[in-house]
Amino acid sequence: MTKQKVLPQILKRKQVAKSQLFAIEQLELQFSNGVERVYERMQGSGRGAVMIVPMLDHETILLVKEYCAGTHSYELGFPKGLIDPGEKPIVAADRELKEEVGYGAKQLTLLHTVAMAPAFFSGSMEIFLAQTLYPEKLTGDEPEPLDVVSWKIKDYKALLQHPDFNEARSIAALMLVVDSVKSSE
Repeated sequence: MTKQKVLPQILKRKQVAKSQLFAIEQLELQFSNGVERVYERMQGSGRGAVMIVPMLDHETILLVKEYCAGTHSYELGFPKGLIDPGEKPIVAADRELKEEVGYGAKQLTLLHTVAMAPAFFSGSMEIFLAQTLYPEKLTGDEPEPLDVVSWKIKDYKALLQHPDFNEARSIAALMLVVDSVKSSE
């Protein structure tokens, strides 16, 4: 086991930019060995986010294809979204599932909480497995209808090779579900 590190001391913090989604903060830090550095980090909403891996049945997962502004492309991934103020993550997961895929889930299981880019972003995402789905559609905030794509979990290697399946969080979620399914066999 490694020795526990002492966190650097924050000497000064200053907001250097702000948008509708993020604030960028500059940190002047002093490490335990006396070295000083300036870091920048993005601050998210602080509410967190959820991603859901919906299983239509014991062998079929559902994905969505949606526009991603960061890459200016349509990407295939799992439904996801921000947690609304005061909302519990499991409630947000069920809401996002209904908004993006048109299903609710009788069973939602937290698989893992992931950091989204801890070197420069404070956000985290809770990944849920949704099972025992039932049809229910809520209106979401998407600017256009999302394409819902079904995929056989046994063909997950082909999904990993799909040119539109690139998001690291979706890949992590897929592997968590594949591992979960293999463990239960």
